[in-house]
Amino acid sequence: MKQVVLWLLTATIIIFSPITFSKYSPEVQLAKVYTEQKPVDHYLVSEKYDGVRAVWDGESLKTRSGNIIHAPKWFTAVLPNRWLDGELWAGYNNFSFVSSLVRRKVPNHENWQQVHYLIFDAPDPQLSFEQRFGKYQRIVNGLHSVHIKPIPQYQFSTKAELDAFFNQVLARGGEGVILHEKNASHRAGRTAQVLKYKPIFDAEAIVIAHVPGKGKYQGMMGSITVKTMEGVTFNIGTGFSDEQRQSPPPIGSTITFQYQGFTKYGKPRFASFLRIRSQI
Repeated sequence: MKQVVLWLLTATIIIFSPITFSKYSPEVQLAKVYTEQKPVDHYLVSEKYDGVRAVWDGESLKTRSGNIIHAPKWFTAVLPNRWLDGELWAGYNNFSFVSSLVRRKVPNHENWQQVHYLIFDAPDPQLSFEQRFGKYQRIVNGLHSVHIKPIPQYQFSTKAELDAFFNQVLARGGEGVILHEKNASHRAGRTAQVLKYKPIFDAEAIVIAHVPGKGKYQGMMGSITVKTMEGVTFNIGTGFSDEQRQSPPPIGSTITFQYQGFTKYGKPRFASFLRIRSQI
């Protein structure tokens, strides 16, 4: 395993076209599932942190849906006047802790002390990801901040090397890895240029119906009917607490679910409810 050597920058000054934010949501990249689409050496690989996605637009911190994150001023004071993309992370198995902070309009300064902003991109339409990696690492290291850190990227030659790194990540409590195509420019939306490699996959779907429960779930929700972004409809009946069954995800809300591959009919296998994405 070798950490990628940063590109040396020339003295030539290039003026790039700005990347703009819509009024409601940043133009973020979303990962597809890794299925060995290309040889491993086409990618830079990093750990996938189970935090809250956070985009810095040069003035404010936002969720990927465009909602303002009310972080303490000291937390964002050192950030530069340019777009950075990353994860708010407070250690392994601490997603709920971070998401609760993000939802607060008045920041809890003591709890924010436990959060790191881990940067994995400095989006620029004129640069490949390999060049952007060099750029964001240089920018973030120049901040000399204890809570803002660049995520390292690694390069592997074989699937065996990738799997060895993948297993190291899982062994320390991580949830998987992310593969960025080295030569790809930034493209908003879900793209095969960014892939997630996890033992259990997750995806998003929209709740379209509630199915009444039976037996011990009589009078509560038994399952929900959802529709994926690809138009696949199916039911999810596991992963809910009794409290969630009494107050199920609203129809029209977007949920995240886990699954283990697909059935022969193209539906997620062993789908299980994880969380309501619209809550963060």
